[in-house]
Amino acid sequence: MNYFDVIIVGAGLSGIGAGAHLRMMCPDKSFTILEGRESMGGTWDLFRYPGVRSDSDMYTLGYRFRPWKDPEAIADGPAILKYIHETSHEYDLDKKIRYSHRVKDASWSSDDERWTVEAETPSGAEVFTCSFLYLCTGYYKYEAGYTPDWPHFDRYKGTVVHPQKWPENLDYSGKKVLVIGSGATAVTLVPAMSDSAEHVTMLQRSPTYIVSRPARDKLANFLNAALPAKAAYGISRWKNVLFQQFFYSVSKKRPEFMKRLIAKGVKKEVGEDFDMRHFTPDYDPWDQRLCLVPDSDLFEALKKGRVSIVTDEIEEFTETGVMLKSGESLDADIVVTATGLVLKIMSGLDLHVDGSDVDLSEKFTYKGMMYSDIPNIASAFGYTNNSWTLKCDLTSEFVCRLINHMDENGYKSCTPRLNDPEVERVPVLDFNSGYVLRALDELPSQGSKMPWKLHQNYIKDVSMIRYGKLEDGAMEFR
Repeated sequence: MNYFDVIIVGAGLSGIGAGAHLRMMCPDKSFTILEGRESMGGTWDLFRYPGVRSDSDMYTLGYRFRPWKDPEAIADGPAILKYIHETSHEYDLDKKIRYSHRVKDASWSSDDERWTVEAETPSGAEVFTCSFLYLCTGYYKYEAGYTPDWPHFDRYKGTVVHPQKWPENLDYSGKKVLVIGSGATAVTLVPAMSDSAEHVTMLQRSPTYIVSRPARDKLANFLNAALPAKAAYGISRWKNVLFQQFFYSVSKKRPEFMKRLIAKGVKKEVGEDFDMRHFTPDYDPWDQRLCLVPDSDLFEALKKGRVSIVTDEIEEFTETGVMLKSGESLDADIVVTATGLVLKIMSGLDLHVDGSDVDLSEKFTYKGMMYSDIPNIASAFGYTNNSWTLKCDLTSEFVCRLINHMDENGYKSCTPRLNDPEVERVPVLDFNSGYVLRALDELPSQGSKMPWKLHQNYIKDVSMIRYGKLEDGAMEFR
């Protein structure tokens, strides 16, 4: 049986970051990274659809400890994957990764003060043990995306593609393409496919707030030329953190003002004559995540006539396309179902503590990374209102602080305990996106008070997670 001080599950952006933090902050600890797929990169290796890119800037999506040096602030998928690979190589993590190890079960024993982790491999089950289990598995089901159960979907005779399973040699040149969806994937795919498709139609049931920003950050590139890389990166990172936090705060405090501001920006792009109902959601900004388009690419494609947007619901599929509830029909050679993800916390891992099954929906999150009454485990789960990696970096720092604190004091376990009767149960995600609502019953809760309450605020979290007390009355050390 293989023992490690720490087992990291997942070799994506957060998992490689976790390994680098262990190298820097816990250099004497043994660890391995178990990756279910055959290559590293997570999202940025899995998604191969046209135009795949970040939906936030790389100065905040990148690691705090490793500057992003490319001139493009909004980076494409291959550039992000290259960054992950380079980070792994720089911190000598390649040899730590065990590919095709899909973790299915983890059991904690208080007597042994260890986790027993079972992974499926091509040659059969393999068992590992560790003192601390760090889950960097992302937030969605990798095997398949979400596809609604549309009436007569099987009647359609054309090609159907989900962005999560994009065929390597799909030829859409000169074809009529129908992209169903209005989220980040759809607004990325549509302009990218319009370059060679005959026409691309984006069919949305409801609109999304869309904002444009330059793909290149002029200030960041100026700083990169004038200052050492680390200093330039730090300034650009904080500038973007503060701007995003300000934008989010104003959206929550003055939603009507922000609606008008976003609409004004869209009108400036598409012109006064464009039907603005396609860009006017019936919810407030940040009730769902906003979509970012670099250099106005979606709006430019609309103005060129290569793209159209239809806001309607599907009545049924036909042999040649879809019939809408309005009575309009849309024919397409290719249908792309950009209809979202299947939310899956811990990648569907079965957890047990001292022989009892763990039901995550009964648990509370501690600082957005650990769980009530589950010892020596943490999950990297990023922000919904800012770049994912900001919170994951802080989580890795906290895990390393926790491990070092336990070593210094002779502790073997750390368990968040909710002993405050005044803490009320609150949904862990204040978000009404479809993929969240579909899985809400499976998720743990946050609490109404600290340290069980989620900030969704990087500045507050830096204070609490990077510098806050470890022995805070809620964490039980033994």
